[in-house]
Amino acid sequence: MKLDILAFGAHPDDVELGAGATIAKEIAKGKKVGIVDLTRGELGTRGSAEIRDKEAAAAAEILGVTIRENLGFADGFFINDRQHQLAIIDMIRKYQPEIVLCNAIDDRHIDHGKGSNLVSDACFLSGLVKIQTKTEDGRLQTAWRPKIVYHYIQWKNIEPDFVVDVSGYIEEKTKAILAYGSQFYDPNSDEPETPISSKNFIDSVNYRARDLGRMVGVAHAEGFNVERFVAVDSLDGLI
Repeated sequence: MKLDILAFGAHPDDVELGAGATIAKEIAKGKKVGIVDLTRGELGTRGSAEIRDKEAAAAAEILGVTIRENLGFADGFFINDRQHQLAIIDMIRKYQPEIVLCNAIDDRHIDHGKGSNLVSDACFLSGLVKIQTKTEDGRLQTAWRPKIVYHYIQWKNIEPDFVVDVSGYIEEKTKAILAYGSQFYDPNSDEPETPISSKNFIDSVNYRARDLGRMVGVAHAEGFNVERFVAVDSLDGLI
């Protein structure tokens, strides 16, 4: 199955928080989008891996993604090495996305920066024909390199290289985030407080999108960083 966009996140909920509205908009435009979570988020203070599996499935249904897979890397301890790169290369070659989305280039949680570098490196390596990987039935996979890698923004207020107008899709993003009931604001929860469980944090999803939208004259926007120049075919190509 070929996808237009494949979004990677170190933990279930990373993709929704960083790019949920953009994904919802692209799906509404007819694009096929998939999500691959690197870990099950088993080290999270609240909830459990099993709960987050169910929450991730619910969030995927809300967004309408075509596939969602979990690579089962060790939360907090995965590294950027051959073994982990090959697992991501397998996903890239399996779904052959034109665009890959991945974690923030730098962030509060150490897995986010690690995940960012890991996925970026695997995207390059996936295009090398001398790296051989096989399908589940033993056939050689075709080398495939995405056309571009975009990094969504997470906890830190990193200045974006560009923003996507997501006006009309912020509600869908919020619903997908709130599918992770174990992780985010719940006034009736007796679980320990975390940096993302406050009402201020869930409110920040909206006010950050509003502020980025304000900067470009739209209602809501999501920001991204790029690794190399983005080409357009006309001066108004990014408007």
